[in-house]
Amino acid sequence: MALAVVAAAALAGCSDDDNGSGGGSDEPAVIEITFEDGEVSPNGDRVEVEAGQPIDLDVTADEPGEIHIHSDPEQQFDYVEGENKFEIQFDRPGIVVVESHDLDKVIVQLEVK
Repeated sequence: MALAVVAAAALAGCSDDDNGSGGGSDEPAVIEITFEDGEVSPNGDRVEVEAGQPIDLDVTADEPGEIHIHSDPEQQFDYVEGENKFEIQFDRPGIVVVESHDLDKVIVQLEVK
């Protein structure tokens, strides 16, 4: 199963913030998430993103569920069977954990720089 996690990591390295505003890259980091047969992929990978950079979570699922994002404030997204897209963004550096409580698994750790 090919994932765009590598592309997301590559995009994170492309941002240059010369003005010091912490605005991050305008180019979204795309993270493809697949739920299939009770498993999720990626499974605990760490992806670097810039503070202020848009992040697209592209979710493909074989049944409905929800994603929980441990941020401040915490976020929760319900997805349906098929293809789903959620746009998120974080302005403060740190690690943001994205997980499935149903599967009790960490999907991805976003390292916001």
